[in-house]
Amino acid sequence: MPTGAVPLRQLAPHAVDELTDTAQKILAEFGSSAARSELLRRIAESAARFDETTLHPCRPVDTDDGLYVLRGLPLEDSDVGPTPESWATAGDRVAVWDVILLLLATAMGHPIAWEGQQEGRFVHNIVPSPGREAEQTGASSTVLLSPHTEDAFHPGRAHLLLLACMRNHDAVATTAASVRKVRLDPADVALLSRPVLPILPDDAYTEAQSFGGEAPKVPVLWQTEAGLTLRYDPAYTPLDEAPADYRAAYDRLTAELERVSVAVALEPGDVLVVDNDVVVHGRVPFKARYDGTDRWLKRASVRVPGRRSRPLAEADEHGYGQAALVALV
Repeated sequence: MPTGAVPLRQLAPHAVDELTDTAQKILAEFGSSAARSELLRRIAESAARFDETTLHPCRPVDTDDGLYVLRGLPLEDSDVGPTPESWATAGDRVAVWDVILLLLATAMGHPIAWEGQQEGRFVHNIVPSPGREAEQTGASSTVLLSPHTEDAFHPGRAHLLLLACMRNHDAVATTAASVRKVRLDPADVALLSRPVLPILPDDAYTEAQSFGGEAPKVPVLWQTEAGLTLRYDPAYTPLDEAPADYRAAYDRLTAELERVSVAVALEPGDVLVVDNDVVVHGRVPFKARYDGTDRWLKRASVRVPGRRSRPLAEADEHGYGQAALVALV
């Protein structure tokens, strides 16, 4: 897989100081990164006071790559503590980074959480977990995590995804592929723009998988003023129910996404920002040791107010009964 250049935005020393000092003060005040309304309000107030030096790197994704790496935040391995064996045991570990991520997310839009995932937390811990090695979720390790749109099953999914690296001793790569870089025949684009198949909830949403409503059929591709956009999760799309010509077009899209895919091995302190309407992301397989040194990411999801990048028909979807929690909205 190519490891081609990924756009890099370097935080200036002043911006690093403003982010880290603000996060430490907020954490000292509240004593926890658990996202109570008072904490989220203080984060929003603080982010609104950031100066342009801090805000400029948080501007929208502005290339067809559909992503960038924000670099410059310091993180020492000795400050992190052992990698937890699951998100459920992470608790307030490295809580200052939860606040840093929420400050960045708030500078970009509105952080969101899900009632049915990681107990409604606004920052998720992504670590390999024993017994879940072969799942198509962030807790897996031994399998390729298939490229996908984050929370593709839901109409209220994030516009932006932030992945912050706490630890990555083995340089395990996040994969990313932009639909703006694929080459597809117009006939394939037209076919995949039709609502032919549903995208089902993934294994991180147990309650959603038992939802009794009819699964809405959704388009994979559509055009916007900014360019081609996608909603894609092959691991949870019942492709065997589609006509042969549709499956063939879907396979060609998959092959093109693989062709343009890049591998991003995040370093501690890096924050990968992904446009969830343009880029599908995944992860290469790796062997987890469960000895406290495994890969550890933190994830935040963001909706961008006023962004019009999705079909109007999504407003009629039931979202499999899952409710998004939007910070201060």
